[in-house]
Amino acid sequence: MSKVVGILQPGYLPWLGFFEQLLYSDEFVLYDDVQYDKNGWRNRNRVKGPNGPVWLTVPVQTKSLGQPLINQVPINPTQPSWPQKHLGSLRQFYGKAPFFKDYFPALQETLSQPWEKLIDLDRELIILLAGWLGIHTTLNLSSQLDCPHDDPSERLILILKKLEADIFYEGASGQNYLDLQKFEDAGLQVVFQDYQPKPYPQQYGGFQPFLSVVDLLFNCGPESINHLAGLSSPPLPDRLIGGA
Repeated sequence: MSKVVGILQPGYLPWLGFFEQLLYSDEFVLYDDVQYDKNGWRNRNRVKGPNGPVWLTVPVQTKSLGQPLINQVPINPTQPSWPQKHLGSLRQFYGKAPFFKDYFPALQETLSQPWEKLIDLDRELIILLAGWLGIHTTLNLSSQLDCPHDDPSERLILILKKLEADIFYEGASGQNYLDLQKFEDAGLQVVFQDYQPKPYPQQYGGFQPFLSVVDLLFNCGPESINHLAGLSSPPLPDRLIGGA
């Protein structure tokens, strides 16, 4: 039986594509010891309001850190009201959504904890959201796997080998920088995700893709997992499809 491993940077309240990769992986690695990308998805995501997508951003402190790794980034303690602002926005936008009351209390409790590091917040939310989706894939942190290498492809190969992977389920952006020959030489098959948004019931007019997965959960509840399965095209190898 082939073993599928996904590796991806953690994000704040990630989008559906993140959880689709998690769904089809036997083990998953949060790539937390690579450079933090300012204005990326590590500390922010979008939800849907009456007038369209709205950003929810966790304030962080990076100016004094130079080029920090993701797991080094602290949440800005001088802006302690951000959780209440995020929760207020979610309550305002989704208070009338069919499954809001099923998920909001636990989300409120999680966001209200005294988080100091962004990685700890992101990881806890990913575990919470994955559980609601019915996804129980084992999560690892790359910083704890002890697989250093200066070459991006070689480092990923070391991680995959350590986890005894046969298939690397990679995001579409990996096509721009991975040296696929190295993976082939290492006996690893690389499958790139091709996320195809599929409409699901939303509030406030027409379908808006590429939002945080909380939009899906608040609107679709237990049926959310069915909107994740089969989002990739062309079809994944049988082993990955069977994982759903």
